[in-house]
Amino acid sequence: MLLISVAVFAGAFYTYGQTTIIKGEVKDAKTGQPLPLITIQVSGTEQGVNTNNNGQYQLAINGTFTQIQASAIGYKTVVKNIIPGRGQNIDFALSAESKQLNEVVVKAGKKPKYRNRDNPAVELIRQVIAHKKMNRLEGYDYAEYKQYEKMVISLSDLSEKFKNKRIFKNFQFLFITQDSTAMGGRNMLPLYMDEKLSDNYFRKDPDARKQVVTAQKQVKYDENFVDNQGLNAYFNRMYQDIDIYDNNIMLLSNQMLSPIADNAPTFYKFFITDTIKDQNPQLIELSFTPRNKTDLLFQGHLYVTMDGNYAVENAMLSVNKNINVNFVRQMQASLQFEKNPDGKYHLSNSDLKIDFGLNKNKGGGIFGERAVTIKNFVINRQRDKKYYEGPSVVVAPEAEDKNDVFWQVNRMDTLTAAESNIYKNIDSLQVIPSVKRTMDIVTLLFAGYKNFGWFEMGPVNSFYSFNPVEGFRLRLGGRTTPNLSKRYYFETYGAYGFKDDRFKYFLSTTYSLNDKSIYRFPQNYVRASFEHDTKIPGQELQFVQEDNFLLSFKRGDNDLWLYNDIFKLDYVHEFNNHFSYKFELQNWDQSPAGELHFINDVNGAPNNVGHIRSTQLSTELRYAPYEKFYQGKLYRTPIPDKYPIFTLRYDQAFDGVLGGEYHYSNITADISKRFYLSQLGYTDVNVEASNIFGQAPFPLLDIARANQTYAFQFQSYNLMNFLEFVSDHYVSLNIDHSFNGFFFNKIPLLEKLKWREVVNFKGLWGGIRDQNNPAIHPDLLHFPVDGAGTPITNALGSTPYVEGSVGIANIFKLLRIDYVRRFTYLDHPDVARSGIRFFMKFDF
Repeated sequence: MLLISVAVFAGAFYTYGQTTIIKGEVKDAKTGQPLPLITIQVSGTEQGVNTNNNGQYQLAINGTFTQIQASAIGYKTVVKNIIPGRGQNIDFALSAESKQLNEVVVKAGKKPKYRNRDNPAVELIRQVIAHKKMNRLEGYDYAEYKQYEKMVISLSDLSEKFKNKRIFKNFQFLFITQDSTAMGGRNMLPLYMDEKLSDNYFRKDPDARKQVVTAQKQVKYDENFVDNQGLNAYFNRMYQDIDIYDNNIMLLSNQMLSPIADNAPTFYKFFITDTIKDQNPQLIELSFTPRNKTDLLFQGHLYVTMDGNYAVENAMLSVNKNINVNFVRQMQASLQFEKNPDGKYHLSNSDLKIDFGLNKNKGGGIFGERAVTIKNFVINRQRDKKYYEGPSVVVAPEAEDKNDVFWQVNRMDTLTAAESNIYKNIDSLQVIPSVKRTMDIVTLLFAGYKNFGWFEMGPVNSFYSFNPVEGFRLRLGGRTTPNLSKRYYFETYGAYGFKDDRFKYFLSTTYSLNDKSIYRFPQNYVRASFEHDTKIPGQELQFVQEDNFLLSFKRGDNDLWLYNDIFKLDYVHEFNNHFSYKFELQNWDQSPAGELHFINDVNGAPNNVGHIRSTQLSTELRYAPYEKFYQGKLYRTPIPDKYPIFTLRYDQAFDGVLGGEYHYSNITADISKRFYLSQLGYTDVNVEASNIFGQAPFPLLDIARANQTYAFQFQSYNLMNFLEFVSDHYVSLNIDHSFNGFFFNKIPLLEKLKWREVVNFKGLWGGIRDQNNPAIHPDLLHFPVDGAGTPITNALGSTPYVEGSVGIANIFKLLRIDYVRRFTYLDHPDVARSGIRFFMKFDF
């Protein structure tokens, strides 16, 4: 009996000292649909959690309690027995609860005008705003937690005709069938999924946030067609974390004002719509809606705790269908918060769903969902400083090596049957010949390359072009792919001009030093190249090639060209923190082409110079913190963000080295940044400054980037002529602002068009010192003149070059049209005082 007593006592002690884990799901007893935000609580205590958006829950119970209950407004409370000390799965089916109410007669009177003054809902939201600082993460000195993220992208609302196409005859398992009223529609075809597990650390002073990714898993497409790394960056930029306590919330590359922003009562209407008294603490449901339904604002509900903290315990966010955001048919975001030991709350679950479509009312589209689960939230545990130092995001070396067993054990959420099969289903989808052909065609149309396995031909848009010097120009080229080698890459093209009757060509070879594709971040390679081709002086275009067919159409005269022989040897090294450096050796031989002539004075008489040669060594440093981009076939397409980009470049030219004829140096600094202005849109600002030390002829000075095409170019002067201005020192300022429809949204009829107002300003200050002025040093190359002897090329004087534009963007959701006006140097020959320029841009 003594032994039995000891055993019973020990068993009771063991049960009391351990945690009981209860998992399960809650559904509607009638419809079978999962029920989110249902309170699962230990009977008679405050221990409890809410179900997530899939109706699932996990409850950790301390103590020897024997019952838990599921309760929610409008449903009957259900109580179930549990066994202390044993892990269990307990599901609930809740039935609707109806109560007989006394008759209430409501008569419509004159609708009172909404006011902030003496409005209890506004007074409550002001209390929430006043308590923001104490309720957010920054209210703690230290915090740490584990986080699980899941993102799924699918083709949505697909027709039965699409689903039953012959190519899918044996692949019906790819489709997900759901309730037709659910977001995304009845038939869905998952195309992408990624998961991530991480440990997160926060320190208040000095401020530090660090995420250590311990495991990640991603659907991988053929790298010949898709940049998987860039795709992940793009989706994560679209579906960012939602911090309700921030004044502004980033969503789809737009900034939307939070309903508890400091100035929220100015833009939102608030209403008290419910009080929840059967919870501890009691909650007030606060509904909100935009004052102007077309502004970039949310609508939805907040559940505010009435315990003196005025914390958000739950939030449901959506957007009005009239909002000025492209392609969004529906958006829903839910945020759930759990109580900490000190009575405050932390985010425990967030779920963001967005349904996109060309037609906002019907038809196929794209559905995306990002769910985040946070557990093991610990406050004020100070770690060694190494936990907070270094890059803000660190990926463990073995993060992508985790097997299925690891994910089954450590995944903080439960995958649906369809989600668990996405990885293998996409692998199956990619082997379908018709799908491969489709991806090949899409790559050809949008990236301009035709893939042949180890070699790809392109870019297609440069196969044919024309200009005044070469006339009709044909070009054919291509490059090797990682299928040939991940170390060695070769690129080439050949071109022929039928007017100048000359062949042009390009050859390059690249060796990757980190055994990764040179088109993947971070790059680390050595490249040698030689180019024999034409060039417009001063043209260094971004994201497009000069012989692009569409750039063949230009205004005014365009006959000042160069023939170039350029040899380059480059070394590029990028780091994971987005700092990079580049060394370049360049030997450049320039010969005049078209109506351009190199002339100087020798012994007081004009002298034709056949060519000039320069040799220079360059060093470039670049820092772009948190930069995200999509790596295309030709260029990296940046994903705009609020972080600045710094570039510093130093060029040193050597006389007598590899035939170089000049000795000078050049230093250039560049800063670019996007500023978000909440409801007033955003501003892109670029400042650049350069200075040349020493003496050089005008083709080696800084030739201002001009634009004589009809396309609006952000980094060029759209009403400046080619070779119009040269400088040996300059400062430039480029400002482009989009109001995101802030004014048009408030004008009847215009607000239905979803147009957006844009303004642009460009200014260039600079000049040429006496040592580089051919009027003072006639042995230098003379500035070009026209047939009448009027200077074509000029130095900037005390007056800067200034142009500006106003425009309308988002026409047909793609087109931007600017009216551009030039304000200075209007007396120069053949200048355009104003003009209309066009730009195509896909944006939300």
